Amino acid sequence: MSFAIPGEPVDGMDVRSVHAARQSAFEHARTGKCPYILEMHTYRYRVRSMKPKRDRSMDINQVRYFLNLAETLNFTEAARRSGVSQPSLTRAIQRLEEDLGSPLIYRDGKDSRLTALGRDVQAEFMRIELALRNVREHSESTVLGRHRILDIAVAPTIGPAAFAAFFEDALGELPSVKINMHQLLAGEGANEVLSGKYHACILPRAPRPNPKLNVVPLFREPFLLACAESHPLAGKDVVSTDAIAAYPYVDRLACEFHTEITEHLMDHDAVMQPRFSADREDWVQQVVAEGRAICIMPERSIVVQGIVTRPVEGISLERELVFVTVSGSGTPLEIRKIAQLAARRDWS
Repeated sequence: MSFAIPGEPVDGMDVRSVHAARQSAFEHARTGKCPYILEMHTYRYRVRSMKPKRDRSMDINQVRYFLNLAETLNFTEAARRSGVSQPSLTRAIQRLEEDLGSPLIYRDGKDSRLTALGRDVQAEFMRIELALRNVREHSESTVLGRHRILDIAVAPTIGPAAFAAFFEDALGELPSVKINMHQLLAGEGANEVLSGKYHACILPRAPRPNPKLNVVPLFREPFLLACAESHPLAGKDVVSTDAIAAYPYVDRLACEFHTEITEHLMDHDAVMQPRFSADREDWVQQVVAEGRAICIMPERSIVVQGIVTRPVEGISLERELVFVTVSGSGTPLEIRKIAQLAARRDWS
């Protein structure tokens, strides 16, 4: 690579790549051969000042200090969380603002708030913090021989049937990984991936375009009538909207397409007046499975036995499920591998 000395470039943000390259270099050195160069490609955790003739490196502690301040908007509380005195934190934030050439927070007593630049810096610092945490966790897991724990969240309206085999295959490909599945709360989505709360999430529709996100389309599934196996509508190949209106209807309050479904039914003169509604899918499906009501639900979301689905005449509403991660090398290698497996999988 230089002066005819052998070597190789290495992803310095990947602990396993560094470890493997180090072993190769050790073996080369032990044979008594010439030196061996490892060119580590890593993040440069520094910001060049907007002011001329200055080039001061950013202290990683400033990242932590500012994130605590951005969350609390209170210098005293941010200093307490950071384990430093308030004057020390204030000086660190002032140095950061000087380096960036613009204020990050409007200081207005109890009404302090982030500037536009402050909000942008907060988002970037959250990514840096996530990358650092991933490197630290990966290093500890490798050294101690522990499993790497990945936190993946799924929307409450997405059933597990299509994913059980997929995650079993993924765990087979990644023997050092342990997966914790979580349910997204109301209002949660891709932002929880960007914040680092989850490594990835499975959503019923793609989030707004964002270069910081990697969105992998999985499969489409139509919305169908769901009823009990013994229900009169179960004997029909296609159900008319008039027939739907003749039976008790249960409303799925957690459905992300609730408005679209209601509008589709109304467009076909089917005005449903449910007397029972629930935001828990298991409650809705139990009521349907017992033949007490019918509902409209995605084809693959059934989790209660005894439910069958039928297409509804004139209604062609569907959703596309996606697997969402943070883009770039800050994402754990294992999550990138799972995303690749998801992209290649035949979900049909």
